[in-house]
Amino acid sequence: MVWGFLGEDVDEPWGDHTGDPGDDRWFVPDGTGFDEISAMLRENGLRVEDILAEHALAEVAPPGPRFEGEPASLAWICFHVLQEYARHVGHLDVAVELAGGPTGE
Repeated sequence: MVWGFLGEDVDEPWGDHTGDPGDDRWFVPDGTGFDEISAMLRENGLRVEDILAEHALAEVAPPGPRFEGEPASLAWICFHVLQEYARHVGHLDVAVELAGGPTGE
């Protein structure tokens, strides 16, 4: 939303690479706790809520590095994000179970 729709600079737009020697884009450094991760998630969620409240779904992103060719509308970006969540929701189930949380059916 921030990089693709607003066109703001983002240091690592394709992942949170932190210099792990294994070049793992989604590496979480040792010592990063649940509180820090959940606060970041909440902060990002609030930012997205603000973006959605301040912009019409038909509004188109500015030209930039996120989209080759024609920039996307906010509605298209929202649908893309929904698809990504749907693809990865099973991963979240595994993470919750590994953390000792409730399991599904």
